[in-house]
Amino acid sequence: MAFPSLKQRIALDVQSAFLKQEAREHPLMQLFWECTLRCNMRCRHCGSDCKVSTLHPDMPYEDFEKVLLRIKEKYDPAKVLVILSGGEPLVREDIVDCGRRITGLGFMWGMVSNGRLMSAEKIRQLMSAGMRCATVSLDGLEEEHNWMRGVPDAFSHASEAIRILASTPGIGFDVVTCVNRRNFGQLEALKEYLISLGLKRWRVFTVFPVGRAASDPELQLTADEYKALMDFIVRTRKEGRIHLSYGCEGFLGEYEGRVRDHLFSCQAGISIASVRVDGAISGCNSIRSHYDQGNIYSDDFIDVWDNRFADFRDHSVFRTDACAQCRWWKWCRGNGMHLRDDDGKLILCNLERLQ
Repeated sequence: MAFPSLKQRIALDVQSAFLKQEAREHPLMQLFWECTLRCNMRCRHCGSDCKVSTLHPDMPYEDFEKVLLRIKEKYDPAKVLVILSGGEPLVREDIVDCGRRITGLGFMWGMVSNGRLMSAEKIRQLMSAGMRCATVSLDGLEEEHNWMRGVPDAFSHASEAIRILASTPGIGFDVVTCVNRRNFGQLEALKEYLISLGLKRWRVFTVFPVGRAASDPELQLTADEYKALMDFIVRTRKEGRIHLSYGCEGFLGEYEGRVRDHLFSCQAGISIASVRVDGAISGCNSIRSHYDQGNIYSDDFIDVWDNRFADFRDHSVFRTDACAQCRWWKWCRGNGMHLRDDDGKLILCNLERLQ
């Protein structure tokens, strides 16, 4: 892989200095609430780090509200986005009331959904409760999406949810696609399908090899396919017919500044936090539970946020093995926290796949 151009290096150096300052200040800007582990699908790639049973009861809203009230003591709630996640948030019968109460506290909120329960009426109710943004998953055309999601009607419901949201004013939303070996060959066709539904913003990501995903060869792209995915994103962004970006799956070397709207940074523990269904406090829900920093049932959230998360904000502890001598360390900082195992070792390096 070519080393960054002078222009890229200048941009990356500026970004690096900014991130160091941001880590010192750690302004909370986004909070994920894993409000349930229940789900109405059987996704092939789900549960890579399940340390809590799906039978764990939903977190009562009142418990989460105590966290929000504590956050309000330090932060302007209008500047903190709360994201409802799961499981599938819409399986909660009280989800609209939860959203309304979050709005009542002055917070903005949105959700991540598989779309299966996102009818026109449900979207109307969520919007009336203050929902500002949403993400719906679509992992290929009909056969591939249903295979990935484990239920026969997943594609039709997700498609309808996307169509409705695309025609609903006042909400920001995107579609996220997990690119794998089954749907890789149909990215162009999927792009055209999403455009036909009226979608404006599309985000893709790849599965990192942990848990079930580590032993499923159909989920993992080859190095050649991964590079081709980056080239597809660059090409689609140049076309300008749909806004496509790559997720936060690590540092991308010479592709930095070309496949996202921003340069890579792992914001977990810097501006992003999460509260898991069992009360655990972490950086984001994708990070292994080994890196949980506290629990709302035994710790003060703000105290945890201000005084823990040291590894999230420094990363120097991860400069070992291949990272120790890597010429990209200055900008990569060992990749995202979700790509580290329980011992701190790097599970996957995207730079290696792009060589």
